[in-house]
Amino acid sequence: MTLSAIDADYLRGVVRRVSGNHVDPTRDYLFESRLQRVLRNKGMHSLDQLIVALRAEVGSALRHSVAEAMTINETSFFRDTASFDLLRDELLPALVAARAGSRVLRIWSAASSSGQEAYSIAMLLREHFPSLAAWRVEIFGTDLSAEMVDRARAGRYQRIEVNRGLPARLLLKHFVRVDDEWEVASDIRRVCHFQQRNLCDALPIGEPFDIILLRNVMIYFPEETRRKVLLAMHRSLAPDGALLLGMSEQPRMDSHWDTILTPKSVWYRPVRVS
Repeated sequence: MTLSAIDADYLRGVVRRVSGNHVDPTRDYLFESRLQRVLRNKGMHSLDQLIVALRAEVGSALRHSVAEAMTINETSFFRDTASFDLLRDELLPALVAARAGSRVLRIWSAASSSGQEAYSIAMLLREHFPSLAAWRVEIFGTDLSAEMVDRARAGRYQRIEVNRGLPARLLLKHFVRVDDEWEVASDIRRVCHFQQRNLCDALPIGEPFDIILLRNVMIYFPEETRRKVLLAMHRSLAPDGALLLGMSEQPRMDSHWDTILTPKSVWYRPVRVS
């Protein structure tokens, strides 16, 4: 049965309220395929049944399951190499020098999906900043999806995943073969911590972060949600820290973010707000 315009609008509203994500009406057809697992898990046979249950639900568990299912979890190791070049050549050297006294470095991979971004950062630190082995280095990955967080914590990836963006020498050096999968080595996993968190409810995680990566997620948010998330990022970032967004994303909040252009990339510095 074709999803009615009213029901599609209702499902879009559920996703938007829970996760902040905007499902374009031209992509309503995705509800049919992406919600199949939710239907199976709940013993339902149609989207009509699901919508009736959503309308009657008192709690938020089912709504959260729908929002998770509609979240795009596209990621890969060392995705957008210009960002990692920027980290290696400019941002990290400056921050390592600035943090020499405290010897603490904290990085947040927001909307981390199944963990490839966080583990890529950990490998970059191990390869190019060996002195950090004696520091307290914390890389936090957060994602709306409990399934993605569980995958990130497990640190196991299929061959097709490690073949996307991960150099062979790093695979052999920092992964262990387990049956048909590759598992991130324990010394890399040790600095990466993963939590299920909703960016729309983003609150600071402990001390301020030195770097926040919020890449390729705000393109799915309406303006009000983008502003809310960026304000949370501003509160969570150290005054001399750096925010990295996706290549097609901009804060558009000059009162809170300075745009720093480099020959190959761009990053954002928090403006001090009185």
